[in-house]
Amino acid sequence: MPIENRDPASLITHALARDTLSRLRSVETEQVAFRKGLVKLGRICGYEIIDGAMETEYVSITTPLAETTGEHVKGLDDVVIVNVLRAATPFVEGLLKAFPRAKQGVISAGRDESVGMTDGEFPITIDYTKLPEITEDDTVIVADPMLATGSTMCRVLEHVLEDAPEPEDLFVLSAVSAPDGLLRVGERFPEADLLTVSIDDRLDDDGFIVPGLGDAGDRAFRTQ
Repeated sequence: MPIENRDPASLITHALARDTLSRLRSVETEQVAFRKGLVKLGRICGYEIIDGAMETEYVSITTPLAETTGEHVKGLDDVVIVNVLRAATPFVEGLLKAFPRAKQGVISAGRDESVGMTDGEFPITIDYTKLPEITEDDTVIVADPMLATGSTMCRVLEHVLEDAPEPEDLFVLSAVSAPDGLLRVGERFPEADLLTVSIDDRLDDDGFIVPGLGDAGDRAFRTQ
């Protein structure tokens, strides 16, 4: 199965997804390879969402030789992908290879690490939001490579769902996730399906995922 249910999330188990994530984890993977790896992983995850969560319909096809029946994926024109800036940018680039006609939204959100955590959460600042209209027929995918405390994702989901009808499907997609963050997001947004390639061991005292990837944004954009 491409997607396995694991409490509190579902795991994308494709062998190439696991292989790509392993390469991303390595401290020896430099910037270009890291960014390309996030693109590749986003593409794989997109295909697995299509295969594991979207329906198909039968259609009539005329080939050069005969009439036949084929299948089309339903709902590919009704996909909204939300890019949580900045680390998700290459991840979303890969998703768009699977959903080239998707509507796109961006939210610039970041945690204030100078303040530190309170009850396992960081204060979150939203600097910029631009979202397309979301309808009840849409499949919404909110993408962020790392789901740590869940503080950022909860604030992002508040903005995405504010004044919008409940979409057909709502996915929170990450490459690596910490148990604490998955539980927090799942409790506050039970309507969301949480998808990840790995549920990692824990958060450290600074709120970083262990073993994790390091800072995905810094590694992808060479700002560290």
